[in-house]
Amino acid sequence: MLYKLRRRAEAEKGFTLIELLVVILIIGILAAIAIPSFLNQTSKAKDASAKELVRSSQTAAETFATDHGGSYTGMDAPGLNTIEPTIPLDSAANTRAFLSGVTVVGAGVGYNVTTTSVNGNTYTIARDANGNITHTCTVANAGASQGGCVGGVW
Repeated sequence: MLYKLRRRAEAEKGFTLIELLVVILIIGILAAIAIPSFLNQTSKAKDASAKELVRSSQTAAETFATDHGGSYTGMDAPGLNTIEPTIPLDSAANTRAFLSGVTVVGAGVGYNVTTTSVNGNTYTIARDANGNITHTCTVANAGASQGGCVGGVW
């Protein structure tokens, strides 16, 4: 009896063609699901980088006002970069988010800071004369990642 089992086990080596095709089919289905999801995550990461940068720019703007008696008059992008050197002012060949705009509003009592992501989406933090903060955004094109931009707000 043991001899028969050993001989049968030696005769059955490898997988059948059907078994291999089923495994390849399963791997193909999993790849078809995973690859688009992965590509979407990288796009979200690029937008998250721009959001983080606009928050850093907001902090630098508040530091500027603290250093200038509560006024934002004279604040510009190079000035914010001086306060926080990690704020890039150019896209470095479109490989990173960058500070794309700084505007002082209301005779120095408010501001708008805007960053642009690698995807081209823009994120803005605005402070009005009453100290109200708003977060607005624009999507570069209809096919681009929304990056959390819903109805122009993030």
